[in-house]
Amino acid sequence: MTNRYAVILAAGQGTRMKSKLYKVLHPVMGRPMVQHVINQLNPLQLDELVTIVGFGAEKVKETIGNESTFVIQEEQLGTGHAVLQAKGILKDKVGTTIVVCGDTPLITNETFQALFDFHEKEGASATILTAEASDPTGYGRVIRDKEGQVERIVEHKDATEDERKIAEINTGTYCFDNQALFNALNEVSNDNVQGEYYLPDVIEILRDKQDKVSAFMTDNFEETLGVNDRIALAKAEQFMKKRVNEKHMRNGVTIIDPDNTYIDPDVTIDPDVTIYPGSIIKGTTTIKANTEIGPNSEVSNCSIGEGTVIRHSVASDSKIGERVNIGPFAHIRPDSAIGNDAKVGNFVEIKKTTMGDGSKASHLTYLGDAAIGNHVNVGCGTITVNYDGKNKYLTTIEDDAFIGCNSNLIAPVTIGKGAYVAAGSTITEDVPNDSLSIARARQTNKEGYVAKLENRKRD
Repeated sequence: MTNRYAVILAAGQGTRMKSKLYKVLHPVMGRPMVQHVINQLNPLQLDELVTIVGFGAEKVKETIGNESTFVIQEEQLGTGHAVLQAKGILKDKVGTTIVVCGDTPLITNETFQALFDFHEKEGASATILTAEASDPTGYGRVIRDKEGQVERIVEHKDATEDERKIAEINTGTYCFDNQALFNALNEVSNDNVQGEYYLPDVIEILRDKQDKVSAFMTDNFEETLGVNDRIALAKAEQFMKKRVNEKHMRNGVTIIDPDNTYIDPDVTIDPDVTIYPGSIIKGTTTIKANTEIGPNSEVSNCSIGEGTVIRHSVASDSKIGERVNIGPFAHIRPDSAIGNDAKVGNFVEIKKTTMGDGSKASHLTYLGDAAIGNHVNVGCGTITVNYDGKNKYLTTIEDDAFIGCNSNLIAPVTIGKGAYVAAGSTITEDVPNDSLSIARARQTNKEGYVAKLENRKRD
């Protein structure tokens, strides 16, 4: 098998983005654009991946990590000059090199693979990934001879009227014979208005040497979208969202309104899950069968068991068991674990808390830094008072305990197994197993007090 290499162009600042964030780090569906490119290249089992960085080099390196070798383009002198920076790593290698821009997050692994295969089958020195655009304005046109062979690429501004009618455009992604590429790059001139070295000039140089130049046309123009501004970024987000949602639906997930459902690429969803409109599912979330999410729920980095229902709620960085009922308007904050058959009802907030099987907090409750056993009932208005202004403390509620409404549990404190806490209590000491704890002032009724109060007002 031919050795394969890749060069990712990620040195541009992206001034049209009007942002302090470097262009290739702008996220599409929760993932930096350049990471999408790398993730689609990785399955090709490349022998070397080189990323050309410039503006924001350290941030780009930090994002990509050890998935690539990096070369810095100190001056931004064009795409040809950028690829030339990889010469020290690749110039002596034999094989095929793909060059792809870091702002093209939609190109799939299948397209990269097809481009490699076509290029190597053709025995070409260069192969251009092309597409047919309904409106090719602004794109470089691919000019072919009478035999259909590629002659050159002409930029829109330099094209004649007849050339501008050509719908086949250069996507900016290429496969090259590696040695031919670096030999030709040495001949690229910057004799142009911008004074830059352009990678497409390599095509004409190779043609002049009678080397074979081919073009592989993808049938999906949307894939080739390059993101240069916020408008294109929104389009990329839209295309990626559609692709991800359709993948899940083909795998047996019901998405009621795909246009109003956002699912990150790394989310895993079993068949027979139903997603209602307005839901946002992010990160590395996994969702088991027969679960219902939404409407209008946000879930990120959660593990959700079979048969669970989450309505109008937010959950993040937590484990949620089977047949759990959450919401409406509940908030599961990070580092929480909800057991099977539990209930977290309306306006309940849970933070860094474990809740055992069959336990319930049905409404208007805050449970922070708590360990709650099985089959515990937490009444409306209960608060685990976990913070003293400096440190946070644990509240433990053991199996089968019952917490009455409007109770304050002042941590650190333990409510024993089977214990009852009377409504309205403020608990400051541990409650033994099977005990009833009442911690509230004795009721006093002052008869006739209202009449005395009215007399004072008249005086």
